[in-house]
Amino acid sequence: MRSQRTIKNSVSIEGIGLHSGIHCRVTINPAARDSGITFTRTDKPMVIKAHVGSVIDTAFATTIGQNGVKIRTVEHILAALAGLGIDNASIDVDGPEIPILDGSSTEFISLILKAEIAKQGKKRPYLRILKPFIFEDGHSKIAVFPHKGSRITYSIHFHHHGIGEQRLSMDINEESFAREIAPARTFGFVKDIEYLRTNGFAKGGSLDNAIVLGDNGILNATGLRFSDEFVRHKILDTIGDFSLLGFPIYGHIIASKSGHATNVKFLKKLISLPDAWDIILEDEYTPASSLLQINT
Repeated sequence: MRSQRTIKNSVSIEGIGLHSGIHCRVTINPAARDSGITFTRTDKPMVIKAHVGSVIDTAFATTIGQNGVKIRTVEHILAALAGLGIDNASIDVDGPEIPILDGSSTEFISLILKAEIAKQGKKRPYLRILKPFIFEDGHSKIAVFPHKGSRITYSIHFHHHGIGEQRLSMDINEESFAREIAPARTFGFVKDIEYLRTNGFAKGGSLDNAIVLGDNGILNATGLRFSDEFVRHKILDTIGDFSLLGFPIYGHIIASKSGHATNVKFLKKLISLPDAWDIILEDEYTPASSLLQINT
């Protein structure tokens, strides 16, 4: 079991929001141990905890909010923090959405490493899966099984010749996340752009921050970063969404055709099944029923 971590110095980055099209600035600050990840809308002062209970929308991104104040597209920065094992941070956002940057978590990884990682002298609790649990949501499915460590297996199937069926299984640690998952970009289809923008989505989307697929293939001149970049990005999103549980998961997550909505539904259902997991605190066991108290 490792020590809790934060960052040593405050660091900032700015860019356009994928869905809002609004230019936003984000500053990641150090935070005290046991405080978790929090977001503050500096233009509408409101602290929002990064927790599954704070999720208010999952349409094409994960949005958290409280008392009418919301922050869209938090999954990529959350994935970077979780991937590098940052447990405590206070994030200031001066607009309605986290910048999309290049559509991956790479720039957030670089930002966090620039800030430097600081150990905090207290062990980090983790949630250990005790028995299998399978959750089905329409055509999507997520299962979790006991496993020594953190492993994700993900499969997707799109009826497009540029994607098709892709499957990837890997153990997740800081090195594998930064090298194999963080660079994978979000993606979309030309045929969906008009619908998305008409309904308030993808206003800031471009070939600079997403892989775009047309009828004849990928439109990005730079091509793909991985031959299976699409499933890797789905794993990135899952890591970001699952960090909203508030604890690292020690188990094997197996997901098929899942997205933000199914991820959040799965977490809420898992929380409600206290016989499926326990929380390890140093050498002690914390009763499963205490999870909600810990995260509120």
